Amino acid sequence: MPQIDVQDIDHLGIIAGIVDEIGIVEIIDRELGSHPQEKVSAGQVVKAMILNCMGFLTAPLYLFSDFFLGKATEHLIGAGVKAEYLNDSRLGRVMDQLYAYGITLIFVKIATEMCKRFGVSVKNTHLDGTSMSVHGKYQTTETGEENLVEDDSAEPVAIAITQGYSRDHRPDLKQFTWHLLTSEEEGIPIFMNIADGNKTDQSAFPEVIKAFQAEWEGEQPDLYVMDAAFYSEANLREFGHSINWISRVPATIKAAQELIQTILPEQFSEQKDHKGYRFCVVCSTYAGIKQQWIVVESQQRMESDLKTLSKQIEKALKEKDKGLKSLMNKSFACEADALSAITDFEKTLNYHSLDEPKILAQPHYSQRGRPNTEATHHSFHIQSTLVENPVIIAVHRQQVGRFILATNSLDSEKWTECEILREYKGQQPTERGFRFLKDPLFFASSVFLKNTKRIMALAMIMTLALMVYSLGQRQLRRALENANATLPDQKGKPSPRPTLRWILQCFLSVHLVFLDHLKYQIKLNDRQNLILQFLGASSRKYYFLS
Repeated sequence: MPQIDVQDIDHLGIIAGIVDEIGIVEIIDRELGSHPQEKVSAGQVVKAMILNCMGFLTAPLYLFSDFFLGKATEHLIGAGVKAEYLNDSRLGRVMDQLYAYGITLIFVKIATEMCKRFGVSVKNTHLDGTSMSVHGKYQTTETGEENLVEDDSAEPVAIAITQGYSRDHRPDLKQFTWHLLTSEEEGIPIFMNIADGNKTDQSAFPEVIKAFQAEWEGEQPDLYVMDAAFYSEANLREFGHSINWISRVPATIKAAQELIQTILPEQFSEQKDHKGYRFCVVCSTYAGIKQQWIVVESQQRMESDLKTLSKQIEKALKEKDKGLKSLMNKSFACEADALSAITDFEKTLNYHSLDEPKILAQPHYSQRGRPNTEATHHSFHIQSTLVENPVIIAVHRQQVGRFILATNSLDSEKWTECEILREYKGQQPTERGFRFLKDPLFFASSVFLKNTKRIMALAMIMTLALMVYSLGQRQLRRALENANATLPDQKGKPSPRPTLRWILQCFLSVHLVFLDHLKYQIKLNDRQNLILQFLGASSRKYYFLS
């Protein structure tokens, strides 16, 4: 009687193919070396972790070995690789090896090779950062290393270093900071940096740029695009002339506030390339650096900001009206005290003012009943109402929808206001990359994350997973563009730019059938066969046995 075995492939063949095309396994095995007694190499372990990261299931890394039960591990990872070999102990040792080698160094080698193989341009790069809030209790040892405090109720954790400004709005949790330098196309990460949880972007950006310039093995970028965290006097003086940059100007800078408040509507001009935007270009020498300031007025952002402003005005009215009623219920010993209270209260008003405030004197007598003597003393009370301040609100309304972009590239023909805005909007893929990395499926367990060395190694592998995803999406969209073709999206409508996440979801429930221990069949539907036409040969080989 023939023996039949069925193992899962699902969408993991696509991911495995992209990993193969980049050459991740070969690079890691070459750099870390191998041992004759190893049943699974370091590169294969990293490939397995990337597959686990991209599982899009409810089995995160702390269930690592369980994830591969029932999976076609030998087909996806390599001959002789069984699920039981991919255990927490093996993962921990590989993480230690990666840290000892240098996680940034190994990542740069992989990113450099990826750029060469796929022609990924680093001409214009984008730098951004985030924080990663984590669960778990870590304490600092005598050597200064953060180690996990074991307890019976420990939840799955990723990393815990220290507390700092939390982008996740969880100041109660420890965190680490994560900075990525990405390509302009699809936000493919080409450099990464992991730092303490209290590290600010303002201080981290210069360090990332210097480290990248020192370690990158390819051509240096022509342009760095960053958010407002870069724009400070210290950073501009350090990098004002050594690199070309585009950055948003913080609204907290006095010169920026004055410009946004005073610029007139007729000073803006429209461009055909960017409908819904208006521009005004001015020269600036902030921090002693000659630069262009492009004041951008966005119609879409203006509409959104006006709604937000209306809500803020309404909220302020409720809060300040409550405060005014409390103030009016108070009694003051003299008129001067009441006037001083009015002055202090008016300083707290952002959108409103007091309407003809009055101070009323109330007499007090020594006896109850109808007074037939002179008052013994007087108390003083405030009486007024809140009204909107039209002048202040008009100033706020004039500012909505406006922001300032700055660059030290003074060639106005090459760097028009449209080009500068287009490059800055290229930050969005990097921001989407951070959302990808914060997906709960990346959480890991204290079983093998016992110190920051392994935590940093895990962060590098997570960034590799982002590289694989972003590159795969780029290659798919390019193949569709070259063939002038489309693929159906989630609603069944033809799309020339589908997301890779949706494509991967189309490959759920794909199985490899073994007959008498030999690969026998992989059954695909029409949509899966159509999609595979636009994926690389390395991915297709996992779905076609011949």
